[in-house]
Amino acid sequence: MTVEERPVIALDFPTYDAVKSFLAKFPADKKLYVKIGMELFYSVGPEVVRYVKELGHSVFLDLKLHDIPNTVKSAMIVLAQLGVDMTNVHAAGGVEMMKAAREGLNEGGGFATKLIAVTQLTSTSEEILHRDQNIQTTIQEAVVHYAKITDEAGLDGVVCSAQEVELIKNATSKDFICLTPGIRPAGSSNGDQKRVMTPSAAREIGSDYIVVGRPITQAADVVEAYNEIKKEWNA
Repeated sequence: MTVEERPVIALDFPTYDAVKSFLAKFPADKKLYVKIGMELFYSVGPEVVRYVKELGHSVFLDLKLHDIPNTVKSAMIVLAQLGVDMTNVHAAGGVEMMKAAREGLNEGGGFATKLIAVTQLTSTSEEILHRDQNIQTTIQEAVVHYAKITDEAGLDGVVCSAQEVELIKNATSKDFICLTPGIRPAGSSNGDQKRVMTPSAAREIGSDYIVVGRPITQAADVVEAYNEIKKEWNA
């Protein structure tokens, strides 16, 4: 599998106008890879996905579906028609649910859409894992377990911290996608992320995609910030 050379920009904006304003700062011929998450999708709806795709950008639709298998399958049939490049579910939903998600994408025509699963959020600490989720293993063990059942379900990969990438690749295969959020350039604030890594370190450890939000979207010069992170990611 080829590593995605473009950092995936998290479009964590609440309005359509904010998205348009942000994307307009980039040259028209610069094709980005962007993440559309819950806040934006729930605020604007599918129209924002269509708009971004019409501009020629790649889209990771980050809705983290987690429900009974039939409901997830039905939702994926609908989402497949948006033509997104990647979308996801929660691995905690189980193998049956993940298989149903893939079936739904295929039935909706989304054969080319990569489907990945969330293992543990990068905001999850080991204390939260033990106390709130009552999972009494290490984070690494929990994440690798979720990666294994995601692979068993036939999905393309997982969302994980860069700190778990090497373990996941060893437990699955080198072609199994590891998409890593929680990426921060050296010296920037971690925000609400607990398990973070720099772009260069993530590349060295084997991440296939990185997701970057505030270090780009809240930068004084967003294009310069994007180019610097992309340069470090591809160094």
